[in-house]
Amino acid sequence: MNILDQIVADKKEEVAQKKSLYPVKLLEQSTYFGAQPVSLKKYIRRPDKVGIIAEFKRKSPSKGVINDGAKVERTSIGYMQAGASGLSILTDTKYFGGKNEDLTIARSFNFCPILRKDFIIDEYQIIEAKSIGADVILLIAACLKPEEVKSLGAFAKSLGLEVLLEVHNEKELNDSINEHVDLLGVNNRNLGTFVTDVDTSRALAAKIPNDFVKVSESGINDPAVVVDLMSHGYEGFLIGEYFMQKGSPEKACSDFIKRIKEFKH
Repeated sequence: MNILDQIVADKKEEVAQKKSLYPVKLLEQSTYFGAQPVSLKKYIRRPDKVGIIAEFKRKSPSKGVINDGAKVERTSIGYMQAGASGLSILTDTKYFGGKNEDLTIARSFNFCPILRKDFIIDEYQIIEAKSIGADVILLIAACLKPEEVKSLGAFAKSLGLEVLLEVHNEKELNDSINEHVDLLGVNNRNLGTFVTDVDTSRALAAKIPNDFVKVSESGINDPAVVVDLMSHGYEGFLIGEYFMQKGSPEKACSDFIKRIKEFKH
């Protein structure tokens, strides 16, 4: 059983437990549930931005603890002041040390698009995402059947949320892409080996239809790589580990964005 299978098995148990503790009717009473989501697509395409989706993540299965001292409030505000196009907040507890409150805290301090980064396998989690203040959900092709990607995507759209579909290879792309997807993310990390290779994004770039905002995820730690990926049609760049490994993630983000702008001029 690889790590992804293990995460999904644990997630099914977690969702079943949450359904009994926090029924949908309760989630729908959240103040955020009726709010108008903010478009990540639009923020990524803003001319004053360079498409960085800055991630808050304390740990990961491949790296262990990355930064358990960073505060969500300070980091998320700092990311947005640095010029990020949006936030990605990990809400998985067991493997990534995140929690729903992290996203809600980020939401209460920032008017910007927020991606709920988690392993979504059930409509319940999409309702939950909206109730905690998320604007965008992640659907990972590697842990969903193509018809599940489609039905979960349609459900997210019915709540006004945007959908980021994550793929790792051409087969996942061809099998899972559908009309309910807004952003198409290519994860450069092989979930079997955890090795990251940005060439994965380069190889898939031309195969992604232009109707989708192309996002490159994982293993990006050099502004020059971002500029190169832009030439392949990528508009969004999800970066977490590189920022979070630093003592001040928000400063690392600010320096990174400044350097991208210098490269572009």
